[in-house]
Amino acid sequence: MLRLAEIAADSLAPRRVGELMFPLAQKFVERVLLVSDDEIKEAPQALWKEMRIAAEPGGAAAFAALLARKYQPVSTEKVGVVICGGEYGCG
Repeated sequence: MLRLAEIAADSLAPRRVGELMFPLAQKFVERVLLVSDDEIKEAPQALWKEMRIAAEPGGAAAFAALLARKYQPVSTEKVGVVICGGEYGCG
């Protein structure tokens, strides 16, 4: 059995999907991308190294998808990523 402590972004591993959240996700989420634990761990390190942004792994998961090229925006697309850190707040 996998323990939450073994997951890079344990904040993104709920035991169950909430009754309020799931219908919203069904209605508004267009697609889901998967990133590996290693890709998630790399994202906060890259954010710190390049921009001095401190982020927790779960707060950098969307950036991990960009960094790992799991999501590649088209040339006309503008992308914004919300980056958050547990103790550090959002930046």
